[in-house]
Amino acid sequence: MMGHTHALTGAIAWLGLAPPLAALPLLNESSRFIETGIMAAALGPTELIAGAIICAGAAMLPDLDHPSATIAQTFGPVTWMLSKAVSWASGGHRGATHSLAFAVAIGFGAHFLANTYPIGRDIMVVLLIGLALRALGIGIPGKKIASALVNIGLTAGLYAVFMSQGVGYAWLGLAVGIGSFAHVVGDCLTERGCPVLWPLSVKFLLPWKIGIKTGKKFEQKILAPVLSVAIVGLLFWRLAPV
Repeated sequence: MMGHTHALTGAIAWLGLAPPLAALPLLNESSRFIETGIMAAALGPTELIAGAIICAGAAMLPDLDHPSATIAQTFGPVTWMLSKAVSWASGGHRGATHSLAFAVAIGFGAHFLANTYPIGRDIMVVLLIGLALRALGIGIPGKKIASALVNIGLTAGLYAVFMSQGVGYAWLGLAVGIGSFAHVVGDCLTERGCPVLWPLSVKFLLPWKIGIKTGKKFEQKILAPVLSVAIVGLLFWRLAPV
């Protein structure tokens, strides 16, 4: 799938799954179930919107293994070099990063950062905002450096808004995990599939006659508009007064 499709599906996955997942009962320190999930109170309207943006960016993370992908162009040479390193470490495109193991690992890593290293957390948040904006087409066609500068400016602006609204990040790991796995599921619907159970090499995919052809008319003219409408509908549903 193309970058903007992954970003849209990431936002949809967050808006659809985050509230019920955050409200699941969890064990407290005395090993007794509590009535609501630890993160339920942390998902106000502002956090829900911020999470949709960040989850959209997280849905781009598996493509860090592809130096020519949208994600590698987000912040110019910085993300390109990061992508080259990840591509080498993961065994190339649609390798280790396109798996359930990666989604779980990156989700727990983001949760660890959010609760342990505020500076690392903020760097990740900024990166994910930038990825979401770039995937949705923010930039100047044919101008990589200029596009990176525009992206940096808009990312900084959005992050400043999050800070002014006092957004907390107890849910960051959840958003990153959901977004990353949404990417994997999306690519399983294409003609190439993904090694969901990596390190096993078997790939999960639809039959080639059914699978979505990346970048073709169906994805660009039909799927993308449908996903956009779905996001608007989910936002109205989640933010409507009870």
